[in-house]
Amino acid sequence: GTSSTSFSSKSSNKMLARLKEFDLYRKIPKDLTETSFHGSVLSICASIFMLVLFVAELWAFLSMQVTTNIVIDPNTDSLLRINFNITLLDLPCEYAMIDVVDVLGTRQDNVTKNVNKWQVDQAGIRRGYEGRNPEQKDLMHDIHHDIQQLHENGVHAVSIDDTNFEPWLQHHEYTFVNFYAPWCIWCQRLEPVWEAFAERVEVEQLPVSIVRVDCVEMRDLCMVQKIMAFPMLRLFKNTEPQSPDYRSDRTVDAMIDFIRQRLATDEHISKMLPEEKIQHLQLKQEQKDDHPGCLMSGFLLVNRVPGNFHIESRSKHHNMNPTVANLSHVVNHLSFGPILTKDSSSKLEVIPGKYFSMNSTQPINDRAYPIIKLHQAFHHYIKVVS
Repeated sequence: GTSSTSFSSKSSNKMLARLKEFDLYRKIPKDLTETSFHGSVLSICASIFMLVLFVAELWAFLSMQVTTNIVIDPNTDSLLRINFNITLLDLPCEYAMIDVVDVLGTRQDNVTKNVNKWQVDQAGIRRGYEGRNPEQKDLMHDIHHDIQQLHENGVHAVSIDDTNFEPWLQHHEYTFVNFYAPWCIWCQRLEPVWEAFAERVEVEQLPVSIVRVDCVEMRDLCMVQKIMAFPMLRLFKNTEPQSPDYRSDRTVDAMIDFIRQRLATDEHISKMLPEEKIQHLQLKQEQKDDHPGCLMSGFLLVNRVPGNFHIESRSKHHNMNPTVANLSHVVNHLSFGPILTKDSSSKLEVIPGKYFSMNSTQPINDRAYPIIKLHQAFHHYIKVVS
């Protein structure tokens, strides 16, 4: 009887134990609810550790970390883009040429693609758009004139010097002057044409005096007149140079047509009403090509090898005057590679200056390079790693 009672009690206890496993509202043991000194110390240390860890992770998330890696350039482009904006302070756009040369033997003379030119005034302010850098057009030359035969009946193109230059202009309403140099090959080709042209003007009794000035002998006079290339054909009216200088074909017929058109234009202006004449003179003054400055802007595509691009004073049908050649310039902008978008630029600005700065990639931007002495020119050396 006793054994059966104990067995039944054990069974009931097991049933109760299994039933307690389904209790959803269990009581916490007293050991976990009682406080202790050691537990308090561990709790404080754990809280401080979690706070420090949270602040450190938040700081790392909000701050920027700069790392340096060496990687192989994946760029497979064979060409590098050079962006430029350069103001030539004392060189006409028609004589400003851009050439590209590299160590592979590639040479591009007078690059015209993606290059634009603007005329600038004395302050370097952009004034008139000259258009895309064009190829200089070919000029026609008369070749059938014999200077010896033309001089048989006298010299018609009179030579003048600095002693009678101003008096001659004052005495003649129109004077067409050939500023030349004896060593200039184009001047030598023009000499018989100019003499034939002077004789033709006399025959047709056009009211224009045809003269010539030797710029080797009259160097100071030609410097005052800013003769930058030979031959320079310039028409004067009452001592005032008529802009622009003559740049068309060097044939007798072409120059005769030029004179007739200029005389007809002046006659038409003289018949204008006073108000129209004033407006015309104002417009002419605004368009006056009185300063030989040029702004060149655009980009070049060059081989990714050592090389250079240079701006040169050159002309297909002139010999440049070295005594007045002035390549003083201002580098407004010079950069390499594609133009960055605003988003890319803003991301680069966030990088601390001690690690990277856009100014380091454009070291000569907004700098002027004046030429002080004759026969000098600046050479800029920049090492580009791309």
